[in-house]
Amino acid sequence: MTHQMVHVGLGGQGRHWTTEAIPPNVDAGRVEVVAAVDTDPDRLERAETDLGLSPDRCYTDLDTALTEREADFCSVVTPPSAHEPVVDTALSHGLDIISEKPIADTLEGSVRIARKVREAGAKMGITMSHRYDQDKTTFRRALAEASPVDYLTARYTGNVRERGHYSDYVHEMEDMLLLDGAIHHLDMLRSFVDARVERVYAETWVPDGADYEGDCSGLVTLHFEDGTRAQYEGSYANATTLNGWGHEQFRAECQAETVLLDNREVERFPFDPDRVGNWEGVRKGDGQQVPLAERPLWENAWLIEQFCEWLDGGDPMATRVEETLQSMAVVFAAIESSERGEAVNVQDLLGDARQNA
Repeated sequence: MTHQMVHVGLGGQGRHWTTEAIPPNVDAGRVEVVAAVDTDPDRLERAETDLGLSPDRCYTDLDTALTEREADFCSVVTPPSAHEPVVDTALSHGLDIISEKPIADTLEGSVRIARKVREAGAKMGITMSHRYDQDKTTFRRALAEASPVDYLTARYTGNVRERGHYSDYVHEMEDMLLLDGAIHHLDMLRSFVDARVERVYAETWVPDGADYEGDCSGLVTLHFEDGTRAQYEGSYANATTLNGWGHEQFRAECQAETVLLDNREVERFPFDPDRVGNWEGVRKGDGQQVPLAERPLWENAWLIEQFCEWLDGGDPMATRVEETLQSMAVVFAAIESSERGEAVNVQDLLGDARQNA
């Protein structure tokens, strides 16, 4: 079935959708883009160029677009602070929704959106795209064979201290590491463990010389309800890019083996009793190489495919809005932990947000 879509947001990430994520789904007959919306009229030409829309299908006002064009769902690829009003307008027109992360720029806003979607009987998916990249999918599948997990580590370190690589609003965001980047990495750590995160301890900061208003470096510790632990290191402002965007390192320590993802390569290191006490150890490249998983689409293109299958009556997306609230709660618990200087109970924080939203 072909689903009619209104694409909302044509900025940096919105443009990535129009060039990389949407076209494969149009070609496959899953999606027809009937309109595009951006409050900046200068960006609307991108919809004409990338999606082949005529000027009369390009709008600066979402309500007008949805009044004039019949649609089944809309995307939300705007700055996080604008997500909730877009969702409100879409729901008022009876649409389902697929949205960029985060759900909203506050936990209470995220809870409100999830509640509104539930009360409207609508479907809403969140594009936690990193979870569905090729190397991360390969790692997740290898880890499923190696479980149970004792502890996990993750590292994202990049040298993007100065403006020019990201949109200005990223440099001006509060808590930009956690809300813009680590939300993906913490979500992935959460997805690797079959238990909810119980508590979080975090320290975040802005290093000298980094052109960010919000904290862009940090260390985060997660403790899961089943006793599994995880440690995350993230920075946009290091001198050297060791594990840049899309090339992160994840390591899982299991009883029978270590599973490593590093710079898009996955290896397994089984327990070797003959090497007990050998402090020289092994190096990357010494393990059992895991072939990368193969499929036609990855990241947001794959998530749009999953969303359309859900609309067609298939299984709900793993990253549906209600489930993604757990990842949002982890992120906002990390923000609060960094501010308070102490560990924060994730489920208590989410419960308070449900009460206050």
